[in-house]
Amino acid sequence: MKNQLITIIVPCYNQAQYLEEALQSVLDQTYTDWECIIVNDGSPDQTEEVAKKWVDKDSRFKYVYKENGGLSSARNFGIEYTRGEFILPLDADDKISTDYISLAIAAFENDASLKVVYCKAERFGDEVGIWRLQPFSLLDLARDNMIFCSAMYKKADWELVGGYDVNMIYGLEDWEFWIAILKNGGDVKCLDEVGFYYRIKTNSMIKKLDIEKRKYSLDYISIKHADFFVEQFGSFFELNNTIINTKNENTNKLKSEKFVIDVFCNTFLGFSLFGLYKIKKH
Repeated sequence: MKNQLITIIVPCYNQAQYLEEALQSVLDQTYTDWECIIVNDGSPDQTEEVAKKWVDKDSRFKYVYKENGGLSSARNFGIEYTRGEFILPLDADDKISTDYISLAIAAFENDASLKVVYCKAERFGDEVGIWRLQPFSLLDLARDNMIFCSAMYKKADWELVGGYDVNMIYGLEDWEFWIAILKNGGDVKCLDEVGFYYRIKTNSMIKKLDIEKRKYSLDYISIKHADFFVEQFGSFFELNNTIINTKNENTNKLKSEKFVIDVFCNTFLGFSLFGLYKIKKH
């Protein structure tokens, strides 16, 4: 696999001011057999100017333009141009470590069952520090997404599920994509090393995702992947029974005089003793 071509897909829309950093992190890779396709998603800024400079700098960079259609559409458009067996998306305002690709490829080489390889991550920009994500499991993936966009996967799996869903126009497209390619089997590996750097901006897309748009995205995912959620959580009938039983259990507990007294003592008496301890200490 050491001669395996890896394709990095970098969509860009109004992120030209960050694009250089992202592309520099690609150029700095210790693994050298890669191509990087920069997709200008109809961006009105200097994306084309910046991208062409990098194309002139290194022939492994390639530039394509399309009318604006959103992140899923841009990624799909770029992947259509790929020659590599493995895909690594990279948003134009993020970065990867110098050895991320080589470590990910080594993981695939050592375990044929893998479908997705990602890594530990750090925030940078308006916030800094380790990005603590829930460890992967299918059950936890059903609850929320813990795999960021810059994970490596096979182009064949992208083809199998029809690519990124262009109906995910309000975000959460990565979560939907990971569910699509993983719900029918395949393993996931998170590398122990920090290999991904996620830029935090005050006006990031996820922060702009209002309640109605988020509801649309969640409803869409729930309907499209109902089989997955039923498999992980049980049938809707079972879920309803669980909710009813939990409500009944809590109601019965609240009716129990002993339970109420125990809660009161554990909560309020504990605070009172702590207060007396502080007074005595001072």
